[in-house]
Amino acid sequence: MRQALTIHVVVLAAMHSAFLVQGYDGAAGILYGALTIMGVMIAATFLWLWAMKMSPLALGLAFAWAGAAMVAGWWWLFSLLDAPERMLRSEALLVLAALLMTGAVLHMQVLGGTFGFRGRAYLAPVVAAVIVSALVLALVG
Repeated sequence: MRQALTIHVVVLAAMHSAFLVQGYDGAAGILYGALTIMGVMIAATFLWLWAMKMSPLALGLAFAWAGAAMVAGWWWLFSLLDAPERMLRSEALLVLAALLMTGAVLHMQVLGGTFGFRGRAYLAPVVAAVIVSALVLALVG
């Protein structure tokens, strides 16, 4: 935990420094770019771990990191292209986010097995999350 907190403090300090020197756009561009590149590397590593049958969570992590990298890459590209209107409501972003959702569902499946859930019972928290999200959207939107 100490190492994680130290890394977090260093990252926060670096992001704050980037914000002070380059402003929001520069700092966000660096962050989204780095997240995209590292996310792809991490996803590839987990995909390899899954192929080697080294971890039951590896496939879920590969999907989740690929999705996170693609969503971060979307916003990185959005920023680099000077915020094109067509990217704001494009279904392509939802396709990329579906990778992240697939990773989350695969995680729930592995966690469900860990907690002794049978069959498709692992889908209960997934369905609950979708319902809560839809209710919040209905209330706010």
